[in-house]
Amino acid sequence: MKFDIITIFPNIVEEYINTGIVSKALKKGIVEINVHDLRKWTSDNHKTVDDTPYGGGPGMIMKIEPIFKAIQELKKENTIVAITTPKGEKLVQSKLKDFSLNQDLHMIILCGRYEGFDQRIHDNLVDYEFSIGDYVLSGGELPALVLVDGITRLLPGVLGNEDSLKDESFNDDSLEYPQYTKPEEFNGWKVPKVLLSGNHKEIFEYRQKNKKIV
Repeated sequence: MKFDIITIFPNIVEEYINTGIVSKALKKGIVEINVHDLRKWTSDNHKTVDDTPYGGGPGMIMKIEPIFKAIQELKKENTIVAITTPKGEKLVQSKLKDFSLNQDLHMIILCGRYEGFDQRIHDNLVDYEFSIGDYVLSGGELPALVLVDGITRLLPGVLGNEDSLKDESFNDDSLEYPQYTKPEEFNGWKVPKVLLSGNHKEIFEYRQKNKKIV
């Protein structure tokens, strides 16, 4: 599985992918993640990736030329080009699972900045537009990392304990049940007695009852 992430702030992305679960997947060779500076595909001395909007208005718009060149260079026959945008489809666990089942997946992810992308990028170059929620962020790097992390951790061999995936939040339209660890009592706050009972049937029923449906 391969990801090419295009951004104007590659250090933000590199810092994350070289840490934790994603880093382990990289070292095991389960995923390949390449981080690209969009400015690599500019031709002017100032490495310009944005410009003022036609028709006037505040802010700057990301230019089509460098993004077109980047996609031309990186895209393969079965590539999905994804774009981070508040207007996109909300990213959910079932979508991450669908992507994770495609072992030959190659995804190019475009990270937005400023007031967004030239609309012609949306109309002509992109296969999948996604958002991670109904709010505005400074850029698309965080949503891109959410997508990559969410897919990667579902891949076989990434997590140390594969059983942990079976009981995760959202797998059955519910959130995980409350969990506790030692000590049994702290500051007068106690662990529910049923979890200390050793009765697996009662513990299972307790956990099922205390899952939150979403």
